[in-house]
Amino acid sequence: MHLALGAPRALRRAASAATVALLAVAVGCAPQPEDNASDNASGSAQETCAKGKLSTETSGKLTIATDKPAYEPWFKDDDPANGKGFESAVAYAVAQQLGYDKADVVWQTVPFNKAFAPGEKTFDFDINQVSISDERKKAVDFSSGYYDVRQAVVALKDSKAAKATSIADLKDTKLGAQVGTTSLDYISDVVKPKQEAAAFAKNDQAKSALKNGQVDAIVVDLPTAFYITGAEVTDARIVGQFENQGGTPEQFGLVLDKGSALTSCVTDAVDALREDKTLAKIEKQWLSDAVDAPVLK
Repeated sequence: MHLALGAPRALRRAASAATVALLAVAVGCAPQPEDNASDNASGSAQETCAKGKLSTETSGKLTIATDKPAYEPWFKDDDPANGKGFESAVAYAVAQQLGYDKADVVWQTVPFNKAFAPGEKTFDFDINQVSISDERKKAVDFSSGYYDVRQAVVALKDSKAAKATSIADLKDTKLGAQVGTTSLDYISDVVKPKQEAAAFAKNDQAKSALKNGQVDAIVVDLPTAFYITGAEVTDARIVGQFENQGGTPEQFGLVLDKGSALTSCVTDAVDALREDKTLAKIEKQWLSDAVDAPVLK
């Protein structure tokens, strides 16, 4: 059974299932020599990841998703397609590694929580500061990590939260974070404040709540914290950052459909960019202001 490379993914999946069933019967009748098994697998992998010829949502195109607004320093001017900002630059570097030129990349808007919710995806991969976790892996695939991140606390300079030097000092404060994020998890799992955390649909709402005194402090990833205090809420300061839980770094990963045929190819691309220092160069260009902040213990 042969289908054109540009055939809809659902049709290709159905065809693949039928082909697998037929092959299972054939293999039962005529097993392949063991000596050829590894060669066949290697050839299949090379064909699957052939540059610019992946089984993508749209043939010849790479569909990348992120939320809107697309915040700095991850994106620039709320325009993921301009190649500016850390995640926009990473997305295009991955695309190039996979064999797709900038003109072949199609951007799609997908809300943060929907990106890693169960269900078939309409994108090839999503890039939106999504932390890799075992819980999320139940619903989606992740590439290897493209950025090691820490969570940080931001408070107005004249608030009681701004004087905190330890996690214990935050227990009597009202904290907030975007819903569905590891930032919110850190409040409930690490700080364990006496007051229930405020959960916001967007970081913009969290920042407004901070400015209006509805919360004493908010928790965001460290690069975002530096951008907020440096450009958006200049009368706020970074109180400190949290240590990684369990001694392993929290990492952002590219999100893919569960069981996606692209997962290994995208992971290989990310790994190659890390190995040749491209990720480090992009980080230095766009996240250079994210220097160390005090560690809250």
